[in-house]
Amino acid sequence: MTTDSRHIRTATTSRGDLVLRSRSDGALELRVNGVFVMDTVKTSSEIALATASLAHVDRPDRVLIGGLGLGFTLQAVIADERVRRVDVVEIEDPLIDWMQDGTVPHGSALLADPRVAVIAGDVARVIETAEASYDLILLDTDNGPGNLVHQTNAGLYESPLLRASASALTQGGVLTIWSSHLAPDLASAMSGVFSTVTQTSYPVVLGTRQENYWLYAGSKG
Repeated sequence: MTTDSRHIRTATTSRGDLVLRSRSDGALELRVNGVFVMDTVKTSSEIALATASLAHVDRPDRVLIGGLGLGFTLQAVIADERVRRVDVVEIEDPLIDWMQDGTVPHGSALLADPRVAVIAGDVARVIETAEASYDLILLDTDNGPGNLVHQTNAGLYESPLLRASASALTQGGVLTIWSSHLAPDLASAMSGVFSTVTQTSYPVVLGTRQENYWLYAGSKG
């Protein structure tokens, strides 16, 4: 990763510091509390999360995405013509602003899509109040339960919220969770809630090394 960069936006919220940087390679890079989260160059994992998740559902009319990020998961979801509505929940207001005001150049067009609604808030609270509303829920708030952006996100991967996710799904709906590592405890917790749980690996290249990321999908039978 190129280290020569400049800050173009910074913000401090109750969860810490957000920094959007412009790198000398032309990429934008998002960091939270000093930790690299994503950039606008290596987007394959965000796109794979969307396309692999959509493949699990025959009719993904209504989709919920937990985490806006820099919009690449959303971009891949709305590229699917079967999708009629997407609710994107983002807890960090500044990130929504940077996407809407053109600071992230592709952001304003994505959020202007009439199928897209952005909800500022905690995705756990949205899930807990959504009764049989969604055909597909994608959680993209962290890199899995062992690599959290915020420790408060741990509850997203535990049985109470998984049960709430099942309640928020239509019959045959699917919850998908992206993880940068094997997560057997997550798979076990999901198996106690969903009729079918699948674990799929995806190869990714990180710098000069190849790793495997994982997608956990739970189907509401």
